[in-house]
Amino acid sequence: MNASSCIALIVAAGTGQRFGAERPKQYLDLAGQPVLRRTIDAFRRHPKVSAVRVVINPAFRDLYDAAVAGLDLPEPVAGGASRQDSVRNGLAALAESAPDLVLIHDAARPLIDADTIDAVIAALGTHPAALAAVPVADTLKRGNGGPDGGLVAGTVDRSGLWRAQTPQGFRFPEILAAHRDAAGLELTDDAAVAERAGLPVALVPAREENFKVTTPDDLTRAARALDSALSDIRTGSGFDVHRFAEGDHVTLCGVRVPHTQRLDGHSDADVGLHALTDAILGALCAGDIGSHFPPSDPQWRGADSALFLKHAAELVTARGGRIAHVDVTIICERPKVGPHREAMTARVAEILGMPVDRVSVKATTTERLGFTGRGEGIAAQAVATVRLPG
Repeated sequence: MNASSCIALIVAAGTGQRFGAERPKQYLDLAGQPVLRRTIDAFRRHPKVSAVRVVINPAFRDLYDAAVAGLDLPEPVAGGASRQDSVRNGLAALAESAPDLVLIHDAARPLIDADTIDAVIAALGTHPAALAAVPVADTLKRGNGGPDGGLVAGTVDRSGLWRAQTPQGFRFPEILAAHRDAAGLELTDDAAVAERAGLPVALVPAREENFKVTTPDDLTRAARALDSALSDIRTGSGFDVHRFAEGDHVTLCGVRVPHTQRLDGHSDADVGLHALTDAILGALCAGDIGSHFPPSDPQWRGADSALFLKHAAELVTARGGRIAHVDVTIICERPKVGPHREAMTARVAEILGMPVDRVSVKATTTERLGFTGRGEGIAAQAVATVRLPG
């Protein structure tokens, strides 16, 4: 099969009422990123997946836009009244591009691994449909339907039984036709739609970690699984200095602070963000800010230093890691940082896409000693803790 024509269709149109949160579960935070974004990234990183399309509930478009900010994705597809309707809408939206293969995946399964995606795609080389699944290991009991579970009415033979997961993969023309023919029916998953159409469905062994986030306990379990996978914990440090020049404000940690002078530098001379960028790059052993953004390059003249920090954060994400904690210390006699510290903390958290309670910004003086004590400039030092796959 031509892997370049394999599209992942992420189904994210549910309202998550069973979860009981203030927003649908696919938009909740999972270790610093929305559940949906983690799901999307798993497919975007896979070399055999050429594109990702998402099906959403238009009522939550703002949440969707925030979750996928910075990603180059096609316009999302509006979902329907049921999951089956939503998938059919998504498939219809792909009809114009007519991919060879489509992988249909639940947005609430953010821990999908590359090997399982690979295996489902490989199975489509010999079968028109394939689904990731896990063999049933527990003994199964049939209840009598009584209150509070009732009584055991019998034991079910578990041999040959599997628990269906996603992705469920299909040759595109066949599953589109099958879904259109099954419109209005209440089938439990896309494999059932394929079965109804007479399409043989291959079982692809998957992993227990590819569970669906349905309850708050599931979200906690997913966060623990992510942490355990990121066992390579690194710490990087950064330091930066800029002298004062004529002006009326300084930019510190992304916040404009009124002052009688400005900081002199090729970009906006934000010492806080420069030091933090170097700290993250240091944790990655990826050089320094000057090697990524040379001061001799005119395109960075007057640039917002948030660009530099975002770049460092994207390098962490590209390595499959996340930034666990950052700490910035600004060293100066003036201006006073205290009144702006909360805004600085919030801005750094926003740039890095991480919770505010994992960002520290503070300030100190040198008791009027040295160049900062003489009011000639401002210095900053930063420490970043990064977690990478072990």
